[in-house]
Amino acid sequence: MSKLVIIGNGISGVTVARHVRKLSDMNILIISAETEHFFSRTALMYVFMGHMKFEHTKPYEDHFWQKNRIDLKQGQITDINTDEKILTLASGEHIDYSQLVLATGSQSNKFGWPGQDLPGVQTLFSYQDLELMENNSKYAKRAVMVGGGLIGVEMAEMLISRGIQVTFLVREDRFWGNILPHGEAELVQKHAEHHGIDFRFETELKEITADVDGRVNAIITNTGEEIACGFVGLSVGVHPNIELAAKSNIAVGRGILVNDFLETNIPGVYAAGDCAEIEVVDGRNRIEPLWYTGKMQGETLAKTIAGKRTQYERGVWFNSAKFFDVEYQTYGFVSNEPVDGIESFYWQHAEQNICIRITYQHETQIVTGINTFGIRMRHNIWQNWLANNCTLKYVLQNLRDANFDPEFYRRYEKDIIAAFNQQHPNNQLTLSPLQWLSKRFTKEHTYA
Repeated sequence: MSKLVIIGNGISGVTVARHVRKLSDMNILIISAETEHFFSRTALMYVFMGHMKFEHTKPYEDHFWQKNRIDLKQGQITDINTDEKILTLASGEHIDYSQLVLATGSQSNKFGWPGQDLPGVQTLFSYQDLELMENNSKYAKRAVMVGGGLIGVEMAEMLISRGIQVTFLVREDRFWGNILPHGEAELVQKHAEHHGIDFRFETELKEITADVDGRVNAIITNTGEEIACGFVGLSVGVHPNIELAAKSNIAVGRGILVNDFLETNIPGVYAAGDCAEIEVVDGRNRIEPLWYTGKMQGETLAKTIAGKRTQYERGVWFNSAKFFDVEYQTYGFVSNEPVDGIESFYWQHAEQNICIRITYQHETQIVTGINTFGIRMRHNIWQNWLANNCTLKYVLQNLRDANFDPEFYRRYEKDIIAAFNQQHPNNQLTLSPLQWLSKRFTKEHTYA
């Protein structure tokens, strides 16, 4: 019987296994060096903060895998022999396969800073990193986060929950400046400062120094400032984990090279998730290090493995995150800096950490993207609006349809329309009372 082996038990690898099982009776084995069972990586912070135990981060009960005939093995793969279709583990054990999926995820970036490997310096990506953070932060009174990534935000919130002061070094002139326009960046910055974060903008790490015991005791910035600290968190992005593939005859670039079907250069060998680099004919190859796209790739690849070759189509770009208690969503494309031919409408609540930015083409008024903080939006609504080239007028007049906040939450659509009319006195929007009634998106809506 055909045997599928999946290296990596993150969202991509596990999604492949689950969906192949729905479509096929083939043998399935997941191998991971990190943990035996799949867990929610984004929930690690809540274990540290005491909101849940590690077992609560597992989306499936331990018996789920045996019930669905998905075998699990904890171990480190050291070699892939694609000619013989054999994997070698660090223990010396050999495992054969018929089809192989590489879902090896990402690794944290390091840039050769002096002291970057000192005790007390780390990132947060794996379960082992969580255990290390428990030890590294035990006696720290102050921490420095390097880089303005989401992992840094999570680590900062974790440390603050234990009374540890946090200073953030951010290379850009604003928080998440490579992603967010000024309005949203300022909102997040002020909210983070309210929670106790001390920012250093346009500041980079130069060196990490140690005490007499060899543990981190300070960092030195490129401006010459020395900041005493007992913990340094590295949050300067990630890159595809290709170490295992690179030792084999599987083609790699920045990531493991795959086509639109997530197939590598070796028949029967695939890659999905953070480690995959999708080759494109025109433009730059794509790497998609997101939970959502990892899941989508896993679902698509499962069809190919089960016998129905299916092309991966990402569709409308989207992402979400959480900055302390402020939720963030983005759909389509919203540039962090002005773009020729693209305009934006921005509304922010006068008192609360709530805002939206809608970008649109100047000539056609077709909406190209949205950022929203503090207001939940329905994914299917925005996917349809962007896919069908809806205009700004249409989107604003039907914005209530997209609101996903629970019942009895305050609505802000009238305030948003009022702000638009104030900013655009020659392009006023008027709404009938019926347009404010709760309704659902249907195919009968006119995109005009």
